[in-house]
Amino acid sequence: MSGIYARRGMRPATLAALTALASSAALLSGSPAQAAPPTPVSVATAKTYLSGLTEKAEGSSSGYSRDKFPHWSNQSGNCDTREVVLKRDGTGVEQDSACKAVSGTWKSAYDGATWTQASDVDIDHVVPLAEAWRSGASGWTNAEREQLANDLTRPQLIAVTDNVNQSKGDKDPAEWMPPLASYKCVYARMWVHVKHHYELSVDSAEKSALQSVLNSC
Repeated sequence: MSGIYARRGMRPATLAALTALASSAALLSGSPAQAAPPTPVSVATAKTYLSGLTEKAEGSSSGYSRDKFPHWSNQSGNCDTREVVLKRDGTGVEQDSACKAVSGTWKSAYDGATWTQASDVDIDHVVPLAEAWRSGASGWTNAEREQLANDLTRPQLIAVTDNVNQSKGDKDPAEWMPPLASYKCVYARMWVHVKHHYELSVDSAEKSALQSVLNSC
């Protein structure tokens, strides 16, 4: 994992600082940096990335805990990662002095549903934390796992309907895909983009499912 930052010339702390700076600028401007998660790589690039991922049987969940992926880290002032994503992915989002979303509209890309209460919205980790653990993150430091859990630069975080996110759990694309068929291609690109960046492995069923979706894009 440390090699990821070395090749990009950026240590985890530096990446966190830059992410926080970008988030702070967006919040100070009173508008989100963008109205959706970062755009994933193209279909062609996703196919190339997928072919380059290490394919092996999924590892054990032994030792896994969400606490080992510190999430919803502070980004700016009172704003944590969840609130930054709610602001980014929503429309007309108003926040109180504690940076909590008190009004706004959120359209869930996974199922097409629209919500006007932040409590009805979850922030999904596209590559679930438990899945990441079984795919290589068990060998990372907590600081490195924190980067994945709060990554605002890659398409790893998205505001979606809470019960849809809960139905997904820690399933990979061989076991779960967004109910909205038109979003499956984007989701596959997001998944591969994140796994490639963090050098996470894929199992054979997962790879097959991703290939099938990408071939249908």
